[in-house]
Amino acid sequence: MLECLVRHKREVRRIWMDRGARSDAKISSILEIAKERGIRADRVDRKELDKMAKGRVHNGVIAHADPLEGWTTKALLDDIFARGDDPFLVLADGLSYEHNLGAILRTSLGFGVNGLILPTRRGASVSPVVQRVSMGAVEEVPIVHEGLFSALKHIKKAGIPVIGADMNGKSMTELRMAGPVALIMGAEGSGLSSKLRERCTAIASIPLAGQLESLNVSVAAAVLMYEKRRQDGWF
Repeated sequence: MLECLVRHKREVRRIWMDRGARSDAKISSILEIAKERGIRADRVDRKELDKMAKGRVHNGVIAHADPLEGWTTKALLDDIFARGDDPFLVLADGLSYEHNLGAILRTSLGFGVNGLILPTRRGASVSPVVQRVSMGAVEEVPIVHEGLFSALKHIKKAGIPVIGADMNGKSMTELRMAGPVALIMGAEGSGLSSKLRERCTAIASIPLAGQLESLNVSVAAAVLMYEKRRQDGWF
């Protein structure tokens, strides 16, 4: 909520806060920004917040805000190329857990990912939980909701290498990941599907010790993003 106000990528229209909550630095910042922008902020009983949240965690604050900007893969690529940047995209296939999606968004912001592409019919949505876990990244990282095979057509047409993540792939340190790249992360448990694997330019694995086969998908995504940026000369 505070990240949404501070980053100011979309308008917050109204705020409701727990009447019984003690004031702290975060609440003071929310109220200060709301006052500056003329946003109505009401104190209400926690039961009212619970009702508005429909069983979801709200931490004593709920806001009504404009929706996130909608993107298509083609529009996103056009925007990236217009800025003169090398596209760095992440495709996440049917993630089930909101915390994984939120963590991937947060890491994507940290490593300068140009956009996250999510399938339209599978996986977790960009829920309040995802927004909270992302720590503001949902406000900054463009999100595309589009069939992944459709998205890959635009990506391949643009000449961008597609690297899938799988434990049976080639070590990430032996693959060229510098420059334009689209990274595909498979779903928790099932991993990268065979049909998506067929559309990859290369398959990357993460070398592991301790007889461990794989990492949590959000952790694996972070490691691969780091390696890509290391090859780009960031570090």
